[in-house]
Amino acid sequence: MLSDLDDSDELDTIADVMGLRAQKPLNTFREMWYHIFLWALFSSIFIHTCAALVAFVTLRKHKFGRFFSILILVMGFLSPAVSGIVSSAVIAFVHRASSLPMSPIYALVWGVGQTIVSACLGFTRILATL
Repeated sequence: MLSDLDDSDELDTIADVMGLRAQKPLNTFREMWYHIFLWALFSSIFIHTCAALVAFVTLRKHKFGRFFSILILVMGFLSPAVSGIVSSAVIAFVHRASSLPMSPIYALVWGVGQTIVSACLGFTRILATL
């Protein structure tokens, strides 16, 4: 029974996804969601790490301000964990429902695009005006 399963049921490793070593198109919902989510997660962590470093350097002498960098890093993990899971699933569902295979480079574009959109919303403070 187990020998009947092919290797396509296994997900790529994180190193394969981040190194764009996966050459075959992503056909299943799980593969698409996994690739998009990992790109959204790691691009968000990268952006928030840079912001945390800037915050720590500029606020290092402040009594409480130096701890803001920790909050920035926590948000770098929480924001894609909450919104990235859902939005990556929606994107993967649309691709799978329309029977469109996804190239790994498209997963990169979708994942990094989610981070860019959330960064633009954060910088413009559109949500604060509502």
